[in-house]
Amino acid sequence: MASRGVANKAAARKDRPQRVYEQLRTLIVHGRLAPGSRLVETDIATRFQVSRTPVRGALQRLQQEGYIVDSPSMRQSRPTVAPLTQEDATELFDIVGVLEGLSARLAAELPQLRRAALAKEMNGLNLEFKRTAQASRPDHNRLYELDERFHGAYVEAASGSRLRALHHAVKPQAERYERLYVSFLTGEIVTSVREHDAIVAAISAGKPDLAEAAVHSNWHNAASRLSAVIERAGERGRW
Repeated sequence: MASRGVANKAAARKDRPQRVYEQLRTLIVHGRLAPGSRLVETDIATRFQVSRTPVRGALQRLQQEGYIVDSPSMRQSRPTVAPLTQEDATELFDIVGVLEGLSARLAAELPQLRRAALAKEMNGLNLEFKRTAQASRPDHNRLYELDERFHGAYVEAASGSRLRALHHAVKPQAERYERLYVSFLTGEIVTSVREHDAIVAAISAGKPDLAEAAVHSNWHNAASRLSAVIERAGERGRW
C-alpha cells in the first residue's frame, strides 16, 4: 500500500507540468491572458498551487510552441504572451493549409464509397456551420468547433501517422487566430462556406489536385481576411 501511495505521488508530480501547460494555454487561447501580458513564475505557481519547477517546464513548452516569447525588460527577460500579428497569422494559416492540403489530396484518392461517406459528413458540418453563422447572435465557440470538425474530418480520414502528428503539433498554435476570425469575421463565414463546398466537391469527385488547391485557397484567403482585421484594429501585444 505504501509503495502504491509513493507511485501515485510520483505520477502526480510528473503530471503537474502538463496540467499547468494546459491551464495556461487555455487562458492564452481564450484571451484571458492578453497578448503582451507578462508571466511571472512565482505568481503562476501561487495561482495553481504548485512549485516553480512545473511552471518553468510549462513555460518552456509554451515558448517552443509560439504561445509566449521573451520580452526584454531592464537587465532580464520575462516570458510574455505572444502578440497577435499579421505575420504570425499568415505563417500559421499557410502552414496549416499545406498540411491539410496534403490530407485533402489523400482523401480525394480514397475509394469512391469512402469518399462519398466523407463528403456527406463534411457537407452536414458545413451546413451547420452556415446556419450557426446566420443566427441573430452567433455562437462563436460553436463556429470554431464546427470549422475544426470540418477540416478534421478529412485529415483524420486520410492522413498517415506522421502527417497527423505534424498537423496536431502545428494546428493548435493557430487556434488563437481561428477564434479571432470567427469572432470578428462572422459576416465572412458565407465565403468560408463556399470555399468549404469546393473542398468537398473535389474530394467527392476524386480530384486530388483540386482538393489540395481548394484547401490551400481556403486557408490563404482566411489569412488575408484576418490580416485586414488585424491591420484595422492594430496588432495586439507589441512592446
